[in-house]
Amino acid sequence: MTRPLETPHREPARIDAVLVVVPARNEESRLPRCLAALAEAVAVVREEFGVDAPAISVLVVLDRCTDGSADVLAEWPCFLTMESDAGSVGSARRLGVHRLLAGTVPEHTWVATTDADSAVPRRWLAVQLALAEAGTELMLGTVLPDADLPAGERARWHDEHSLVDGHPHVHGANLGVRADRYLAAGGFRDVDSDEDVLLVGELRRLGVHECRTALIPVLTSGRLDGRAPGGFGGYLADQVAANR
Repeated sequence: MTRPLETPHREPARIDAVLVVVPARNEESRLPRCLAALAEAVAVVREEFGVDAPAISVLVVLDRCTDGSADVLAEWPCFLTMESDAGSVGSARRLGVHRLLAGTVPEHTWVATTDADSAVPRRWLAVQLALAEAGTELMLGTVLPDADLPAGERARWHDEHSLVDGHPHVHGANLGVRADRYLAAGGFRDVDSDEDVLLVGELRRLGVHECRTALIPVLTSGRLDGRAPGGFGGYLADQVAANR
């Protein structure tokens, strides 16, 4: 197994709080999978770290939802919710992080983001926490399209994407960053797409300690009509069209 690609070593950091932000726009049918996976990821941290486990908060930002997403979340009282009328994924992520950061110490706080149409692996948070406490300030993970993408197109996608440590990808569905570095970079932008790419660009200009890992791939929707213009769904649609 190759090691995650890292920039030069930084001093280890104690992480006292982990904040998870999940933007959602009419994801009633996919939210149960997302929430179940997050609940398991939280449980794994508590099992593995025991009394040293940080406080973990998970917030789902319901951004202009008109379906039953709020009803789904009502069945998961362990998670926080907030409503947003911002109308963009960048704004939803930004609002969620801002709310959770209140009362935390940024240099000892880790921010992780995923999407409501995605399912994180069980050690998603545990791996990020271990990396953060070893000095990583930015974690970039990979994603895998689910069965919403037809089998033939899914096979072609795997053939064309090398998901290894040191990969070049940036996905808001699988991203983690230390809160003080997030704030120094100006946070997520209020944009409809590429909020993750813009944030990472600013973080790299700051010279953060970065780890690009394939250890914790996130399963995400393979649909071609994603909620965010120019998001992963649009990328998949472009790839499918190019191969026809």
